[in-house]
Amino acid sequence: MSTATPQKFEFQAEIKQLLDIVIHSLYTEKEIFIRELVSNASDALEKLRHTQITETEIFDDKLDLEVNVTTDDKAKTITIQDFGIGMTRAELIENLGTIAHSGSKAFLKSLSEGGAKNSNLIGQFGVGFYSAFMVADSVKVYSRSWKKDEPGHVWSSDGSGSYEINESEGERRGTKIVIELKEDAGDFAQDWKVKEILERYSAFVSFPINLNAKRVNTIQALWLRNKNEIKDEEYTEFYKFQAHAYDDPRLRLHFSADAPLAINALLFVPKENTEKLGFSRLEQSVSLYCRKVLIDAKPKDLLPEWLRFLKGVVDSEDLPLNISRETMQDRALIEKLNKVITKRFLKFLEEQAKNHIETYNEFYAEFGIFLKEGAAMDFTHKDQLVKLLRFESSLTEKGKTTSLADYVSRMGGEQKEIYYLVGPNRAAIESGPYLEGFKARNLEVLFCYESVDEYVMTNVREFESKKLLAADHSDVKLSDLPQPEGGLSKGEIKDLTKWLKDTLGKDRVDEISASDRLVDSPVLATSADKMMSPHMRRMMKAMKQDGADSAVKVNLEINPRHAVLKNLHTLHTANPDKAKLVAEQLLDNALISAGLLDDASAMVARLNKLLESA
Repeated sequence: MSTATPQKFEFQAEIKQLLDIVIHSLYTEKEIFIRELVSNASDALEKLRHTQITETEIFDDKLDLEVNVTTDDKAKTITIQDFGIGMTRAELIENLGTIAHSGSKAFLKSLSEGGAKNSNLIGQFGVGFYSAFMVADSVKVYSRSWKKDEPGHVWSSDGSGSYEINESEGERRGTKIVIELKEDAGDFAQDWKVKEILERYSAFVSFPINLNAKRVNTIQALWLRNKNEIKDEEYTEFYKFQAHAYDDPRLRLHFSADAPLAINALLFVPKENTEKLGFSRLEQSVSLYCRKVLIDAKPKDLLPEWLRFLKGVVDSEDLPLNISRETMQDRALIEKLNKVITKRFLKFLEEQAKNHIETYNEFYAEFGIFLKEGAAMDFTHKDQLVKLLRFESSLTEKGKTTSLADYVSRMGGEQKEIYYLVGPNRAAIESGPYLEGFKARNLEVLFCYESVDEYVMTNVREFESKKLLAADHSDVKLSDLPQPEGGLSKGEIKDLTKWLKDTLGKDRVDEISASDRLVDSPVLATSADKMMSPHMRRMMKAMKQDGADSAVKVNLEINPRHAVLKNLHTLHTANPDKAKLVAEQLLDNALISAGLLDDASAMVARLNKLLESA
């Protein structure tokens, strides 16, 4: 209740300018005003808590340290009250009428002069406060200082250029802000709307927040607690709340760092990769906080794109925020955060891969595709990521994987390349012709089953100075093996290859040669275009890229020891027409194995002719 005539003041010129910016352009979302005012209330409570340590007489000292939010949808008002430090008449003028002053800044300065630092203070009082005018027809601030002899006051303004201050009787300690909402802001007087905003932005404020007498913030800011004191159930509850998840997390990483930035982070790997299940591309969802207040729920550059599967929280008190807290001013600091968090998570994965092999393999089976993406595209972290890749190989059991480091450890002294084959599954690779020569020489070949693997291997290029080379590439050169007797002679091979070239035509086959890698199969095909592997061509074709539909031209390798080729050599002089059908069928068989046969209709007709002659 006011006891005297209100005293009217004009806002400082800078305040008028600020109000215009706030109302029309500073904040991208109007709901931010609730976050700002609750943060200011938390500051006021924190200040009082500190004052209680140093002062013996505190007015209204039995009040609970809490924030109370009240909505009235009929009156279209929202009220935010704290029982914190409160303000005197002079402080109301100083904090709410002068842009150059900030209550929290001044308080931090006084603490630092005394050699202490209160890192629990949030924001800048006197700046975020003005966000209320985005939604307000009028704002009234009722406040009473902690000092016993100071009376209560009410500060009021419609934001148009002036404000009034008057004494107000019967005020409790702290500050109560009553906002009369504009016609188009009536939603902010709805209980459900305000609850949703409080849960999103202020869920981890240290003090209780009550909305219409019901506690809102029941989940603790676990990332700031000692991890040795936190139970698994608490982590799971936090994960489900923060990630809006129903499953339990697969992995978690809880760490803090002091340099180069003060960071507290709690990161989770979900149980399942929803992209793998066919859902839409994941969005970055590690939330960025500053002293427990949400800054950005989905910060775009906080983590590299390939870590978009992570959930959790990163909190840094070192972030210099712009006036609205919505955007970081210094991109270099975000890059530092990115670097520190990524490096720490990769170290965590390395530890898992070394000490918890089964757990890591289960993680990799679900999320390995993201590590491959990073290995192929993130040059900064490429070396660490490549070490984390896992593949089945010709020397592992089905379902068991190996690392590139382990592969290299098994290489013989003469081997210079790491070989791999891309195929839909293990059975398809093992039944194809490309593995035969490697198995005969006991050379290990990595098996790659995902469509992205060839792109990854092409971009990774080498590991520990060993070149990564596709086993079906035309550049593969294998050591000589003792050849069994009964194969075609050099003269017969020369005669047959010349006839095959003439018969199959230069449009389809570029080169034909005797193979050093065929053992049980008669022929194999490799791409004549060294820059375009068969698998890459299939990918480009699926993506409808230019050049993918051009005519296939291959190099053909023949096995002069195989019965089909020996019979073909006899047949090409005895029955040239039938021999031509066999030669064309052999080429198509090779194209099928290479995944390069686009149209099988001609092959079917040819097979029918061969069956007739049989």
